[in-house]
Amino acid sequence: MIEFKNEISKIIAKATDIDEKEIKSYIEIPKDTKNGDYSFPCFRLAKVLKKAPPVIATEIKEKLDDILNSNGDEDTVIEKIEITGGYLNFYINKKLLTKEVLQNIFEQEEYGKSEIGKGKNIVIDYSAPNIAKPFHIGHLRSTVIGGALYNIYKYLGYNTIGVNHLGDYGTQFGKLIEGYKLWGDEYDIEKDPINELTKIYIRINNACKEDEKILNACRDNFKKLEDGDSYCVELWKKFRALSLKEFQKVYDLLGSKFDSWNGEAFYSDKMPEIIQILEKTGKLVESQGAKIIDLEDKGINTPCIIEKTNGSTTYATRDLAAIMYRARTYDFDKALYVTSYEQVLHFKQVFEVAKLLGLDEKYTNGLEHVSFGMVLLPTGKMSTREGNIVKLEELLNEAIQRAEEIIEEKNPELENKKEIAKKVGIGAVIFNDLSNSRVKDEVFEWNQILNFQGETGPYIQYTYVRTKSVLEKAGYIPELKNVDVNKLLDESSQNIIKLIYSFEDILVQVTNKEEPSILSRFLIDLAKAFSSFYNENKIIGVDKEEQDARVFLTYSVGKVLKIGANLLGIQMPDKM
Repeated sequence: MIEFKNEISKIIAKATDIDEKEIKSYIEIPKDTKNGDYSFPCFRLAKVLKKAPPVIATEIKEKLDDILNSNGDEDTVIEKIEITGGYLNFYINKKLLTKEVLQNIFEQEEYGKSEIGKGKNIVIDYSAPNIAKPFHIGHLRSTVIGGALYNIYKYLGYNTIGVNHLGDYGTQFGKLIEGYKLWGDEYDIEKDPINELTKIYIRINNACKEDEKILNACRDNFKKLEDGDSYCVELWKKFRALSLKEFQKVYDLLGSKFDSWNGEAFYSDKMPEIIQILEKTGKLVESQGAKIIDLEDKGINTPCIIEKTNGSTTYATRDLAAIMYRARTYDFDKALYVTSYEQVLHFKQVFEVAKLLGLDEKYTNGLEHVSFGMVLLPTGKMSTREGNIVKLEELLNEAIQRAEEIIEEKNPELENKKEIAKKVGIGAVIFNDLSNSRVKDEVFEWNQILNFQGETGPYIQYTYVRTKSVLEKAGYIPELKNVDVNKLLDESSQNIIKLIYSFEDILVQVTNKEEPSILSRFLIDLAKAFSSFYNENKIIGVDKEEQDARVFLTYSVGKVLKIGANLLGIQMPDKM
């Protein structure tokens, strides 16, 4: 596909003798389409050329007009150039743009797919629920943000490795083991593992608050687990296996998949090497019985604890072992950690300490914390210890049930209602999570998550279903040779064409900013553009040439909506 931004950069560079790459970095897409398809802000050159931006714009335009006129080609990329203040506004040749987009839609089964990431390895650490605790709404964000990034990186040609770094180690297991020792006979964990283990966890936490001896026994249990005590290890294995079986129910509903399930425990035999390396640097020092790395000289006031007073390791030690293992195993160019912003300090510490491990700078420079806001209840933050959580499996099933009720009300004769309700309900939950910037906190409210009006997942699905309905009524998808681009030069058609053209760039923007909401916003814009086109143009029963062009454009919209939604982890129903 023609890179219009490149073409504009080339001719401006030719007219100004300024580096093409530098020119390209300045080119913008105007918010108002009346100001063209691309815009070049001439004030960027004011210091170098020592002239006012409007004067620079006028001089460059005169040179560009000469260059374009000398080409004399009707297929020239730029249709016209206008000046607004200190901006040069470029209008792309509509026919050429339309031909390019439709040709690529026709030729590419997976439109927008590319090989720009070829040869690069990306590790994405996401989801990572804690064993023996409920999979609650707070885990949804990491699971769906990480899943969307995984899909998009892969679509752009990167070798992508998805890791579910399970919380299957730590003091919490010392607590669970102690609770099980004390009251295990009172709970049926085989029948209802997560709920029963949660009850034990809440109870032992309360007991720890009241009795220091119980808390110390819990800490000792974890040290025994690390040292390979057979009783503790067997209990840990049991808790882990039962938990994973329950978690899989949620992953099946969300369609989540992972390449590695190596949790914290996987690194238990890899931590001694980390401690040895850090000791050799002379930076690992003793403080109040614990071993720490002081990071004040790096602007981090809180030290990174590597080993606790009782000799057990920490979350940070395990993350450092994971970095070492992933560098050696996956040779990553980027390693993304998709967790809440509550862990910002933790990852600042870990990434700084990782520089002491003797790894190649490629790896330490590639570490990135993809933080996101919390999911809050209207009453405040959720806590497993306090028992006030919304379980994710219950939420997803509730969403499916509500979608089914709406379908029953709106279209009772619809076939496969349950299957469609699942796509709509789950899609609504996923899109709700991915529709806003990931750094914002999200207050969880049923009415908002399951709102089937406005800028929602169901709205995108409904638009897709509408495109399928048009194609069904038409009874055919026109061959590209029968599509007259002159029939698609009106404003509503061009709005769609321009959006579809930008699809690959949108995916690249997602990976540049690790921000799936950029794709969510694009899908809403495309759905709205199609609604306008649909309302302004009769598609079926018009002149054959017009019908062919409009039917093909409808097909193109449906194709891109489906690909985009699938990349977010949302399935599209053919009917609703």
